[in-house]
Amino acid sequence: MQNPVIHRLSRRAAFAGALILSALLVGCQKVDLERAEGSKFAWDDLRGQWVLVNYWAEWCKPCLEEIPELNELDKAPDITVLGVNFDGVKDEALVDLGKRMGIEFTMLAQDPGPEFDWKLPVALPATFIVNPDGNLLEARFGPQTEKDIRALIGG
Repeated sequence: MQNPVIHRLSRRAAFAGALILSALLVGCQKVDLERAEGSKFAWDDLRGQWVLVNYWAEWCKPCLEEIPELNELDKAPDITVLGVNFDGVKDEALVDLGKRMGIEFTMLAQDPGPEFDWKLPVALPATFIVNPDGNLLEARFGPQTEKDIRALIGG
């Protein structure tokens, strides 16, 4: 008969191992994103860069204010800006809206947040800042400036 203490420890070790393996598999999951115009790319392609996932809406005045700042940040070789329309505008309507608003950074066809267990922002604009390792550093609310983002990421 097996010692009950050893049996409990073995079960706990197996459970802990399963949790660790599960966490590793989630971290290794392949996430594909789709641009507003339909082309796809892999989230992993953005590793090594800072990624700003910006939630915006046409009716949001602070969102309009930060568009030029985000356009400039997106031109940097170490930063990628991805826009998510909060109102769910899609396809050609989203492409047209982005053009009218002067958005030059990549607009996503859908919110990537659920893939990463991010909560939908409750205020706009919202910018989720992801470090070059692919980890969420922080979420910021309100219009961002190039200066503020550069101060945060040290560039």
